[in-house]
Amino acid sequence: MTRREFALTVPGALAAARRSILVHEHVLVDFVGADEIRPGRCDADEVFRVARPKLEAIRKHGCVRMLEATPNFLGRDAGLMRRLSKATGVEIWINTGIYGAANHKFVPSFARSETAGQLARRWIEEARQGVDGVKPRFIKTGVNKAPLDELDRKLVEAAALTSRETGLTIASHTNSGAAALEQVEIVASNKLAPSKFVWVHAHSEKDHALHEKFARTGAWLEFDGLSPKSADWHLECFRWMSEKGLLSQALVSHDAGWYRPGEPGGGNYRDYTYLYTDFLPRLDPAWLPALLWDNPRRAYGS
Repeated sequence: MTRREFALTVPGALAAARRSILVHEHVLVDFVGADEIRPGRCDADEVFRVARPKLEAIRKHGCVRMLEATPNFLGRDAGLMRRLSKATGVEIWINTGIYGAANHKFVPSFARSETAGQLARRWIEEARQGVDGVKPRFIKTGVNKAPLDELDRKLVEAAALTSRETGLTIASHTNSGAAALEQVEIVASNKLAPSKFVWVHAHSEKDHALHEKFARTGAWLEFDGLSPKSADWHLECFRWMSEKGLLSQALVSHDAGWYRPGEPGGGNYRDYTYLYTDFLPRLDPAWLPALLWDNPRRAYGS
């Protein structure tokens, strides 16, 4: 059975497959660290040349929006995203916030000394005034293992304060259910609804009991990192979410791309098409409108 035939088995599923949103991908990621990163470390024209066909490919599959999850001090380039969006027809959303994972390698010195409120004011200003003419549409952060240390907790609190003021959703790189649950507690303690929080990399947690405990708070589970190697586990996660009546809180993406400055040609730049070409035919077509369109818009806004 072809993907087209499969999608046609449920009314509306084909339309959903032709109109979709990818909630977690990357174009450019620079791993040099917050102390060394600076503008001009890579040739923006070269990145544009490499990334453009990858984005054009998903546009042909019906992707109309991609959330570019690279945060500040890790290579965020608003001008390049604006240029790529205009050239390809794919709306690209950028973010505000600071990424605390990787043992705080990408946390600048000012974020270590400022309060959560001071950081939030920085991010609120970016959300309102824009970055190189582009307004961030979500908040990106990341944490290390649970229990969270003081800096991680501060970054999450700053994100919650920013979300409460701007309405932007928080997407947090989190590799365990324990750390995800701890962050939801921080969010709630700052009078922010859990529905404004996305557990990025929920697929990294193998205990479905923790998935369920987290989902019952009303927050979002993002099963990204989709690839041929992960497909069986991803399918199991979506089946489990469906059986528990929780599919309306699930998100899917590849966490692909990754042009890396300093590597020839940007390194191994993985494309964003596996979801469309190989994974969709394995899914229940009744799930497609939610996973591809409805859930991303409810989680992050339309």
